[in-house]
Amino acid sequence: MISPSSILKKYWGYDEFRPLQEDIIESVLAGRDTLALLPTGGGKSICFQVPALIKEGLCLVISPLIALMQDQVDNLLARNIPAAVIHSGLSYFEVKKILQSGTQGDYRFLYLSPERLETKLFKEYLPALSVDLVVVDEAHCISQWGYDFRPPYLRIAALREELPDTTLIALTASATPAVQEDIMQKLLFRQPNIFRQSFERPNISYSVFSVDSKINKLIDILNKVPGSSIVYCGSRKQTKELAQLLGLHSIAADFYHAGLPQELRNSKQQSWIANKTRVIVCTNAFGMGIDKPDVRTVIHFDAPDCLENYYQEAGRAGRDGKKSFAVLLYQHADKEALENLPARRFPPIAEIKKIYQSLADYLQVPVGSGEGQYYDFDLLNFVR
Repeated sequence: MISPSSILKKYWGYDEFRPLQEDIIESVLAGRDTLALLPTGGGKSICFQVPALIKEGLCLVISPLIALMQDQVDNLLARNIPAAVIHSGLSYFEVKKILQSGTQGDYRFLYLSPERLETKLFKEYLPALSVDLVVVDEAHCISQWGYDFRPPYLRIAALREELPDTTLIALTASATPAVQEDIMQKLLFRQPNIFRQSFERPNISYSVFSVDSKINKLIDILNKVPGSSIVYCGSRKQTKELAQLLGLHSIAADFYHAGLPQELRNSKQQSWIANKTRVIVCTNAFGMGIDKPDVRTVIHFDAPDCLENYYQEAGRAGRDGKKSFAVLLYQHADKEALENLPARRFPPIAEIKKIYQSLADYLQVPVGSGEGQYYDFDLLNFVR
């Protein structure tokens, strides 16, 4: 059998694993259901990607976020590892084509959301997919005790009944003891192995500054602390304005947000990773799947919308173990902005009801019924 270390070297270029990674990989290869609790930047993806490449079949990865799935698939493809993602932006025929290719062994990894598990089309193709490993990412979403509970995750137990002999690994960076027990119970773990790594990041200094001028404080920090930096903003417009302002103060900065073309985003990201750009000013669309070890400062120009997001974003600093800084800049108006966030982020209730009625008409389901049912849905056809 190919060794995990040789796979790590061949595809990732690393000579050794991080703490606990190899133990987790050996547990998966031994056929043990495995729960891995690793902090942000702990290298969770390698814990299932390496054993999946040693195994012969398909690795089915269940994840809640399209952006996160697409990012991991892009990273695998960049390493010449065949992978695909099924998400709600694809047509019925595009999904069918991916599943057909999966049955022919064209992929080593197939990423999809938990909602997809209950669709008629997926169930039709599942027996022929030769699934050898099931991965549940962001596993805290299965627990009603978790901060981000998603009911469709409960359907994964039914998948286990379809694949009774398939090993499962669940991963999360956020789980209390109660959530850990709930995860293992809901996923029907057999002879579980649990691996926990400390979530403490002692090399990161956390600071909150109440300031009259965020811009002046930002420039002051960047002038005092050398090295690569991420600056998180609350709006796309602000990322561009702030990057231009930093440039006027001789700080090499660029901006990044999800509204930019993919090719341009990739170019900006690579320039920053290569240290051609010192500071990347971005929305929270930036950072998933990026493992740049030498980020010295992560600065939140605007407060994130929850503590878990702050921990994840701040944790992108100092992954090389060297002294680094996570800074939050605060003004009194920020509290009001956060309180008004739901009103800005979600459409009015009348608009939601209109779309709900249109969905019911499209699927020919009476309004108020159909709870717990899943339908094959072609978004492009629906919006025409």
